[in-house]
Amino acid sequence: MLLYLLAALAMIVLDQVVKYWALTVLQPQRTLPLIENVFHLTYIENRGAAFSLFASFDSRWIFVALAVAVSVAIVIALQRGLVQTALGRWSLVLVAAGALGNAIDRVWHGFVVDLFDFCLIHFPVFNVADISICVGGVLFVLYFMFQHKDAQPGTEPDRHG
Repeated sequence: MLLYLLAALAMIVLDQVVKYWALTVLQPQRTLPLIENVFHLTYIENRGAAFSLFASFDSRWIFVALAVAVSVAIVIALQRGLVQTALGRWSLVLVAAGALGNAIDRVWHGFVVDLFDFCLIHFPVFNVADISICVGGVLFVLYFMFQHKDAQPGTEPDRHG
C-alpha cells in the first residue's frame, strides 16, 4: 500500500510542478508553440470539468467533493483487496492521483490549469492530472475486461506490482 501512496504522491507533485510552471512562466505568454500548428503549450483556466463541462456555474466544490469521495473509495478498495491484480490496482492509483491533482487546483485557484494543446486535431487542452485519469481509466477497463474475472478474492495472481 505504501508503494501506491508514494506513486500517487509523485504523480500529484509532477502535476502541480507542471501547473506551477504554467501559472508562472506560460501564463504571460499564453501559448508556446513546440511544433507550430501541431502541439503547443497553451495556458487555459478550466472552470468546469472535462472539456469545460459545467463551466457556466461555480461547480468546483462539487468536483472537489467528488474527487475526495472517489479517492477514499479507491483507498478502501485497495486496502480491502477488492482489486486483485497489479493492473487493476495501478489503474485506480492513477485515477485517484489525477482526481486529487485537479482538486488541488480547484481549491487553490478556483479553476484547473490546463496546458497541453494538440492544435492539429483540435483536441481540448489538458494537463498531467487529466493524462493520469485517462490512462488509469483505460487500464481499469482492460483490467475489468481481461483480469478481474480470473482473480479470486484473497489471492494474489500478480506478484510483481
